[in-house]
Amino acid sequence: MKRVLFFLMITLVTNVAMSQPKARRQQAQQKSQTQQNQGMTMRARLMFPTAVEMPENVVWRRDIYREIDLNKDANAGLYYPVEPIDKQLNLFTYVFKLALNGYIPVYEYRLDGNEVFNDSSKVKMKTVLDNYHIFYEEKDGKLRVDNSDIPSAEVKMYYLKESAYFDDANSTFHRKVQSICPVMMREDDFGGEASKYPLFWVKYSDLEPFLSRQTVMTSNLNNAATMSMEDFFTLNHYEGKIYKTNNMLGKTLAQYCPNDSALAKEQKKIEAELKAFEENIFGDKAKKDSLDSISRLDPKQLKALKSKSGRKGRTSSAKAKKSKSSGSLSSSGAKITVRRQRH
Repeated sequence: MKRVLFFLMITLVTNVAMSQPKARRQQAQQKSQTQQNQGMTMRARLMFPTAVEMPENVVWRRDIYREIDLNKDANAGLYYPVEPIDKQLNLFTYVFKLALNGYIPVYEYRLDGNEVFNDSSKVKMKTVLDNYHIFYEEKDGKLRVDNSDIPSAEVKMYYLKESAYFDDANSTFHRKVQSICPVMMREDDFGGEASKYPLFWVKYSDLEPFLSRQTVMTSNLNNAATMSMEDFFTLNHYEGKIYKTNNMLGKTLAQYCPNDSALAKEQKKIEAELKAFEENIFGDKAKKDSLDSISRLDPKQLKALKSKSGRKGRTSSAKAKKSKSSGSLSSSGAKITVRRQRH
């Protein structure tokens, strides 16, 4: 009797599962896939434990926004290959695929150019694809874009925000990338100057765990010279002109510099200020103790310096003795001098 009841229960459960609506089954599958993606993201973060966030209570910090032009040799490694070759991807293709598959969130590029990382600012990749006319296919709720349709050839610039800060907890100076924004350069139908289309902001801390898996070429002369994308950004190998700093007026450099000459002068000034702060954190190098310069002399120079100081010491000592003896003679002479008396 018990065996019969057991088989009846199994049959009932099977029938209920088979009678489950197709939409509900697809929803369950999507939920399972999302959980797997989140699990993979978490595993990726666990595999990359060395990422260090900037402390919130630093005593000095300056936020800088740069234009990373991929036509420059220092940044060109982020541009090639334009289309994937085996497992080798350029930066935009990699970011695009991560966002398309739900591994990292992307955030809207606002009109003021500032980044806001909250849930209301998140952008769906379908919206990005529609807004910039990127061809895609949608099947079972999943978006698919062929490699040839990813506009990585048009993304020739990035906006990058970095924070230069002094960590007083361990007395160190750092430059930390905070976020990046791919910028698509598209020419109009008349062949004029290409227009800039910032696509979205990506929080660097979300992207950083994945960058250790991709490499970037660092030399045109030695193709074996490569490093991970994570090292490329951590070691600040990129080059870019400053176009904005966080200031109380919220203005970009172009808004308060009247011409290109003033803009270039302001950019050099900010770079010099950052460099001066980094070099003089522990005091002005020009005012260091003279013993630092003496310690760097070779043995011959040290010997000559000692000999010179010895001669000066002996000369000073001799002068002091001579002055002392002269003084004593004059004083003794004064004692033995007598007045001639008139008889």
